[in-house]
Amino acid sequence: MLESYSTMAGQFFGLLSLALCIMAFSNKQDDRLLVLLLSANVAFSLQFMILGSLTAAALSLLVIARIAFARRYPGSKSVMAIILAVSAIVSAFTWQSWADLPAIVAMALGTMGMFLFRGIPMRVFLGLAALAWTFSHILVGSVGGTLAEVLVVVTNAITIYRLYRAKHRYPEVVD
Repeated sequence: MLESYSTMAGQFFGLLSLALCIMAFSNKQDDRLLVLLLSANVAFSLQFMILGSLTAAALSLLVIARIAFARRYPGSKSVMAIILAVSAIVSAFTWQSWADLPAIVAMALGTMGMFLFRGIPMRVFLGLAALAWTFSHILVGSVGGTLAEVLVVVTNAITIYRLYRAKHRYPEVVD
């Protein structure tokens, strides 16, 4: 009985993340995207913790710090390197099996995207990170989290298209 409550709680946090991610990736403003992702990652971390993936839970918490640092130090390769190093250390301490690998790949792609790029290129890296997170959700059995990441990929692709179209229509206005 307790296990079914844990599963339901994990699914709840996955669905909560779904709503927050859709709001984030449907937004054209980078700052608003990053702020909404902070909230979604709190829910993702709780979901992974409840469903037993310590590496994914820990890296989801690090994503929160990464987003904050990416907003404060945009383009800083040294801060990016520190976050990647901390991610590697945390991953080494929480590693349970090869099922943890997609979360590690997702963390690396998202970190590079947020620090090295803006606009469309950043969203491409975040979309690839979302694909890796999708595999993490599948491996822990999270229906809500899997659905959240798939919808993030689709919503992100639509937003990339909208930004691309706007950039070509109004090249002097759109960054």
